[in-house]
Amino acid sequence: MTDRPPLVIAVTQPMCTPYDVEANAHAHAHAEAVHESAARIVVFPELSLTGYELAAPAIDPHDPRLGPIVAACADRESLALLGAPVRDEPSRGRPATEHIGMLAIDGDGARVAYRKMWLGTAEADRFDPGPAPAALDVDGWRLGLAICKDTGVTGHADDTVALGIDVYVAGTVKGSDEAALQHDPARLIGIDHRVWVAVASFAGSTGGYADTAGRSAIWAPSGALVAAAGPDAGDSARATLTCVRAEGPRWRSGR
Repeated sequence: MTDRPPLVIAVTQPMCTPYDVEANAHAHAHAEAVHESAARIVVFPELSLTGYELAAPAIDPHDPRLGPIVAACADRESLALLGAPVRDEPSRGRPATEHIGMLAIDGDGARVAYRKMWLGTAEADRFDPGPAPAALDVDGWRLGLAICKDTGVTGHADDTVALGIDVYVAGTVKGSDEAALQHDPARLIGIDHRVWVAVASFAGSTGGYADTAGRSAIWAPSGALVAAAGPDAGDSARATLTCVRAEGPRWRSGR
């Protein structure tokens, strides 16, 4: 069988200024994982463009403030997956809806790639749940997308894996005492479904969190932790995924 090319994926924890999309876009564009590494995929935390501020206005994918990220991705030939509140305009008699979204940004621009399906109680006061699981195809690899609470819902992983994914990718926000709540489900998703798992976790204070967990990480299909960031804003981790279909997955990691 034909080998898929290696896929370099990074998970990163940028500095975040509450509500300041312009400043945060520059922080994303200059994050080590985009600016200095050769990562093809760079994953950012939930609501990384605004902070975990549930009142933050929705961001249009065509917003010119995203320009620095588009330029950085064009320069590095990367695809960035970022967290942002997003709005779906009314159509065919359906009202407008707002979601906790994941934007996919590359050198051609930004688009909404996924909308969070499983919302927390406070989130549901503002946002609507997303309609369906989603996946992206990149260089022969298929990435399933998730946001925070999604990762703890067995049915979400089941339905996302059913899309034929190779990697389950999530952005999260957890308190500093909740690191196990993101690591344990991620590891089990890898083991149960034989897929890679990459989680980018918010670091620093945001929203109602005085301190968040950080410790973004990447797990192999065996459940082995292959790369991990520290607890601080600015930390990141990366891994090179290789997979020979006839032989099963292999991995190399790096910081």
